[in-house]
Amino acid sequence: MGADAEQLPPLPADPQPPLPDERPPLPAEQPVASTSQPSNGEAAAAAEAAPVSEKPSAEEAALLKEFFSEMKDVDRDNEVSRILYAFKLNPYEQLNLRFTATPEEIRKQYRKLSLMVHPDKCKHERASEAFEVLGQAQKQLLDEEKREYLWKVLEMARDDVRQQRDKETKNDTTIELAALLHEKGKEGVREQYETTDEFHEKWRMKARDMLAKSEWRRRKLTKRLKDETERSKEELKEHRETAKRQREHEKQWESSRDSRVGTWRDYMKKGGTKGGGHIKPPKQKTHDEERTYVQRPVGEQHRPPPPKPAGPKKH
Repeated sequence: MGADAEQLPPLPADPQPPLPDERPPLPAEQPVASTSQPSNGEAAAAAEAAPVSEKPSAEEAALLKEFFSEMKDVDRDNEVSRILYAFKLNPYEQLNLRFTATPEEIRKQYRKLSLMVHPDKCKHERASEAFEVLGQAQKQLLDEEKREYLWKVLEMARDDVRQQRDKETKNDTTIELAALLHEKGKEGVREQYETTDEFHEKWRMKARDMLAKSEWRRRKLTKRLKDETERSKEELKEHRETAKRQREHEKQWESSRDSRVGTWRDYMKKGGTKGGGHIKPPKQKTHDEERTYVQRPVGEQHRPPPPKPAGPKKH
């Protein structure tokens, strides 16, 4: 009885229910149960030997491709919005570059962003406007004269940020210790700090403030010059109109010369008066209600007697 029991195979350990289209395996194909637990290495090998999941179907691949294309369209739209709402007075911000970017980096960034927001590839309604903004930003940064003017303002902003930083860290022991450990001293610590995002963010905000003030002064001066120009034009126009009226008056006066001379000749032929006699003097008033004295003719006016001659009296 004991020998027969040793020859029988062990019972299987709760096999999984078979699928509807599969047949149960034969007893000879069932694995022999092991009395010991499998090691970690054997478990990893069994996991690697497990069948790989099936590849996605054509429909799933199409949906996945559409999803990634939509994500790209979202990125394009976001980039268009970023360009349009960037600080308009600083082309570095429109190109999303640091102020220390080289001309080669500027060209490379422009090619990258222009391909991203090109109207033929981007469905955003303002893609063409963003594309033009990028073109103007690159043109301004590659123009030596405009870039030089921009950098004057940027350098002033950087100096202000440096001075503010020096005031804040004047008695900072951490900075002093770092300067002792650095081979270049405080200058090396400053150069290391100026490569951080914190410094560039402060520099960017300070540059915004200075560029805005500079643009405000420029517009104010432009408006003043425009007003002065308009005032000069109005004065010149008024002067020309006055001169024109004067010339027309003189022309009319010259054209009426013959009629005026003829009228005077006719007047003199008639004796100078309507009656043809001599000109009579006006009548003199002998009584005036507004005056308290009587006005007499010239011959009747009182005249003082002539002075008597000086000398002895004759008897």
